[in-house]
Amino acid sequence: MTEPNPALTYTSYLALDEVLGAQRPRSDEHDELLFIVIHQVYELWFKQLLHELTYAQARLAEGDTAHTLRTLRRVLTVLKVAVAQIDVLETMTPSQFTGFRERLDAASGFQSAQFRELEVVLGRRDERVLGHYAEGSAARDRIAAAMSRPSVFDSFLAYLGVHGYPVPEGRDVATPYEPSAEVQEILLRVYADDAGPASVCEHLVDLDEGMQEWRYRHVKMVERTIGDRSGTGGSSGAAYLRTTLFTPMFADLWAVRSRL
Repeated sequence: MTEPNPALTYTSYLALDEVLGAQRPRSDEHDELLFIVIHQVYELWFKQLLHELTYAQARLAEGDTAHTLRTLRRVLTVLKVAVAQIDVLETMTPSQFTGFRERLDAASGFQSAQFRELEVVLGRRDERVLGHYAEGSAARDRIAAAMSRPSVFDSFLAYLGVHGYPVPEGRDVATPYEPSAEVQEILLRVYADDAGPASVCEHLVDLDEGMQEWRYRHVKMVERTIGDRSGTGGSSGAAYLRTTLFTPMFADLWAVRSRL
């Protein structure tokens, strides 16, 4: 039996001295602390989402329906919490944000390497993203490595293969996935069978919808805070974010809806 470590405390286990010392406002504005805390919490949730999706992909590769569903439910719950945090950020008025905005200099949410990696894990393949990060940086290397691995949908197709569905093979996972009439016919069979794989399909649709909800809430928050002005770091702000709306990650799962 392992003896408890008397030196281990709640504070030391959670590294609270480091965590609570990581908020370093650059102004005396009251609302800057909220801005920092919210975005640091987002990064923690992105880290957890990446952790859970890595596990989900491993379970998909093994054809493990039960643990895949359990993990996807956790992913969906975390995503709902992340979306709900926008409500807290929206308690800050445009003038309150303006009070410290210039102190952000070139810092921008567009630079979130973890969110870029999350997009890649979910299927985005766009090497232009790498241009935001220095050559040889850990962030760039992580995103590039994710682009060379199967996406969540690739893992889902492998899962269907384990369950006996004749999914096409040999796709280059480093390239963008293109909607496939052949895959859509297979998905119709999956739904007709109405077994575990059909439940996985619906959880992936929930995930896709949740990401689209995140994007919509994000763009409305930006519009509400800075209107159509450029974002920090020279980004195009809401104008760019609008281009990301209503673009599904798992297009085949949406394409079959009208045929079910």
